[in-house]
Amino acid sequence: MACVIHHNPDCGTSRNVLAFLEAAGADPVVIEYLKTGWTRPQLLGLFAAADLTPRDALRVSKTPAEEMGLTDPSVSDETLLEAMVAHPILVNRPIVCTPKGVRLCRPSEAVFDLLEAMPEGPLTKEDGEIVLDAEGNRV
Repeated sequence: MACVIHHNPDCGTSRNVLAFLEAAGADPVVIEYLKTGWTRPQLLGLFAAADLTPRDALRVSKTPAEEMGLTDPSVSDETLLEAMVAHPILVNRPIVCTPKGVRLCRPSEAVFDLLEAMPEGPLTKEDGEIVLDAEGNRV
């Protein structure tokens, strides 16, 4: 299965999603967006495909979003996009693209909707939470 994950290796949710993709037999293209950055057209394309607004995709936790005044509801989408291009950490992650669609995969098990085949169970997150039972059913 062809897929891309916009990944932050320091993020547990992102690591879980990558592990779930690999467990499902995918060989994802991994884009470490904190290293590569974003372009405005790239973000616009991803957000449109995932049916997200820049505000929906804004990461507030563990980012400078509040200090930059970006959480104010009056801040425009254009301003948010400019800030996201300048500060890639402001984009929530992971964003996964597969032939079945594009999605911000929070929580990590949201990636299952994008898979052609489910991984074998049982499957757990890093923190030990079971997300698929022994029969491969979502928990």
